[in-house]
Amino acid sequence: MTEVPLLEVKNLDVEFRQRRRNVKALENLSFAIRKGEILGIVGESGAGKSLTGAAIMGLIEPPGRISGGTVSFQGQRIDITPEKVRGSDIGMIFQDPLTSLNPVKTVAEHLVETIQFHFSLSVTQAHLRAGELLEKVGILPERIHAYPHQFSGGMRQRIVIALALAAEPSLIIADEPTTALDVSIQHQILQLLSGICRADKAAMILITHDMGVVSELTDRVAVMYAGRLVELGPTSEVISNPRHPYTKGLMKATPSIDDVRRDLDLPQIPGQMPGLEHALKGCKFHPRCTEALDICAAHVPDFIGNVACHLTHAEYRKQTAEGRPE
Repeated sequence: MTEVPLLEVKNLDVEFRQRRRNVKALENLSFAIRKGEILGIVGESGAGKSLTGAAIMGLIEPPGRISGGTVSFQGQRIDITPEKVRGSDIGMIFQDPLTSLNPVKTVAEHLVETIQFHFSLSVTQAHLRAGELLEKVGILPERIHAYPHQFSGGMRQRIVIALALAAEPSLIIADEPTTALDVSIQHQILQLLSGICRADKAAMILITHDMGVVSELTDRVAVMYAGRLVELGPTSEVISNPRHPYTKGLMKATPSIDDVRRDLDLPQIPGQMPGLEHALKGCKFHPRCTEALDICAAHVPDFIGNVACHLTHAEYRKQTAEGRPE
């Protein structure tokens, strides 16, 4: 019997009303995540990564809306009943902890309020649970009565992680959780999240623009470009053998230790991500792609063999015709 995915996104479309017309910000997006798995969603700013997280959480508000497809959690559609899982079975960690914390509430008030919302516990029991959560994220329980401004940026993000864990979710969505932090603190936070997921057997969607982070922490990676999924697969395979030209460009632009030591200039992907106002035909990456074929400007490539690229599909068909399938 096939295991039901913890989360399944199928043919998801999200559109916004813009200048008297509807424009798609996410288009035909499909992926799934299993229990205990860490999935990375990667791409440049504007790729639709954060919007994907918001759509899963049911946080799309007018002028935006989910216009097609489904989001299912443990086999149950949540795009039509998101209140049943939002904040309980699925926890969200945002990139800026200051937007998630009320400056006039202590850490205790944040945590106790959240815990009591999800569980039938007394104030004393919730307070004990709050202290345990702080210890779990590396903060001394004695600091539970402090205010957010009394903590460093890295510590505030740990508090936000504790809040996301308060309901004991089976899925965590971490949206660029270390963007505002320095490099050493970034590493600590990411290792903390990964360790918690492994220990609690929780799944995580890690939204990031950093292929280095993806290669270190995730089991699988989904590469997005301009609202569409262009490549999906086990992280080790995508990193070692990227197939879509956009993924190849991201990998070439990711510095290695040797690049840093030798002070090398990294190659950049020419051009920029198209905005929603640009209704491009065909593959949206084709204006920036150095390997584009004529068909790329006219037809959107299907998602075949975990990649959406006419060039890759042409190579696959050629190999199959020659009797050397992949």
